[in-house]
Amino acid sequence: MTATQPSRAEQEIERLLGIYPRGFDLSLDRIRRLLDDLGRPQDRLPPVIHIAGTNGKGSATAFSRALIEAAGLTCHVHTSPHLVRWHERYRLGAPGGGRLVSDEKLLDAVLRAEQTNAGQPITVFELLTAVIFILFSEHPADAAVIEVGLGGEFDATNVFDHPAVSLIMPIALDHQAWLGDTIEQIAAAKAGIIKRRRPVVLGKQEDPAALDVLVKKAERAGVDPAVYGQDYFAYEENGRLVYQDDDGLMDLPLPALPGRHQIANAAAAIRAVKSAGFALSEEVVAQAMKSVSWPARLQRLKTGNLIPFAPPGAEIWLDGGHNPHGGRAVAEAMVSFEEREPRPLYLVTGMINTKDPKGYFEAFEGLAHKVYTVAIRSSDAGLDPVTLAHDAVEAGLRAEPATSTAAALSQIAVETETDAVPPRILIGGSLYFAGTVLEDNATLPE
Repeated sequence: MTATQPSRAEQEIERLLGIYPRGFDLSLDRIRRLLDDLGRPQDRLPPVIHIAGTNGKGSATAFSRALIEAAGLTCHVHTSPHLVRWHERYRLGAPGGGRLVSDEKLLDAVLRAEQTNAGQPITVFELLTAVIFILFSEHPADAAVIEVGLGGEFDATNVFDHPAVSLIMPIALDHQAWLGDTIEQIAAAKAGIIKRRRPVVLGKQEDPAALDVLVKKAERAGVDPAVYGQDYFAYEENGRLVYQDDDGLMDLPLPALPGRHQIANAAAAIRAVKSAGFALSEEVVAQAMKSVSWPARLQRLKTGNLIPFAPPGAEIWLDGGHNPHGGRAVAEAMVSFEEREPRPLYLVTGMINTKDPKGYFEAFEGLAHKVYTVAIRSSDAGLDPVTLAHDAVEAGLRAEPATSTAAALSQIAVETETDAVPPRILIGGSLYFAGTVLEDNATLPE
């Protein structure tokens, strides 16, 4: 299976990747200098919902967009990283629903950012962050939902002083090389998006130490934060989602994004959108719960180029969760699926070398029948499948490497040929891996 031909904008970005540093250099000096030279486009954005966190920020972004659009409003959206194409990072608001930026508009914005930078020291990530503000400032919309790339305080998106709301989703250990080795250090980095006397919403925090850091940061900024489990709540009851805050209770359908963890993610987005000043009726929120979509977050794969390699009747899920916290969330979803309809679970996993594979796999001990490990074609940082299989074995799972996702699915088909019940297959372990799977499957995000 071959990769799609890169567009003109993608070719330009690839050229920049060969000139400028690829990694992160956590500082705001360069991006602020570039934005000043561009005329400070970040000051001309619609109300911004700024979202940070270790897990769930992508889902919260998707829920926020769904809520705003269900209210009949338009919404720009920035997400990071992309799965297949760079265009996915920039969704421009439009009546009836936003659209990914066109190649012509993306190319123009990228060229303008680079030309304005005029060869001065900068990273590619900073150039592409400037593109957010160019695009979002020049196209009208009612709101902008901007997901942090890495961390918070020194992330290149953290350049506006008056967000409509800062939303911080669950904090866990991740990106320690950049953000610190303790949960407190990571929480402090994420808390950097909190601005003086601007609304703050805190998603469900499993670690009390992280919550303490976030609350104290908000209080020092003169803000009384809205805390999940204290100022707003959500739970499942009789197959429905019940949301409650100071304004009352909403009886809602369960989110279209599967998994129990999405209930808290949805609640955080509801509270954040309300805190940003947008009125949300129960009917609007109900529509958003039904319409929300987010590729590679427990996405069901039913059609595409890879499906014929899988066992007939197999239930196939794709998820980009990649750290122990994400592993536990998706494993819990697999347990709920098992309770609903028992099937043997197989994993097809690819990961990059900045993650904790053993911690991820431990969530599936006693749940997964077997793991097939695959290299990530799109990343030089991908773990060797043999090494990754060894990590799975150390976590208590049966595992073996495979040459590709298609080969892994074919092997599962052979292994389950005589089984009475077709298997459930979870493909994931990395957003980069999920992106290659969507590309190979010819089901690109839209």
